[in-house]
Amino acid sequence: MEMKSISTMALITTIALITVSYLTSESYAQESQPSASAGMKFIGAGLAFGLAALGAGVAIGGVGAAGLAVISERPDLRSQALVFTALGEAVAIYGIVMAIIILGQA
Repeated sequence: MEMKSISTMALITTIALITVSYLTSESYAQESQPSASAGMKFIGAGLAFGLAALGAGVAIGGVGAAGLAVISERPDLRSQALVFTALGEAVAIYGIVMAIIILGQA
């Protein structure tokens, strides 16, 4: 039940940030007249990072709980649990790299 509420809060926050960035880019568009895709760049970057972070959180939550259970029974598997946790966290790193690439395009 707790994971669903965290996911809901993350989704609402992501939607709010996308809306604010779109409205902000629209107000700047009236002043400087950039291309029409300038606002969509922010939405794409926000979605790339937001959804990657959400997926990484779900992965780390599941792997972390299982890793702690395994470590309590067999302490020699600590390094394998840490590697699996790092693999889940790499998803968020990929998301931020994609957001930087999207924002860096002309």
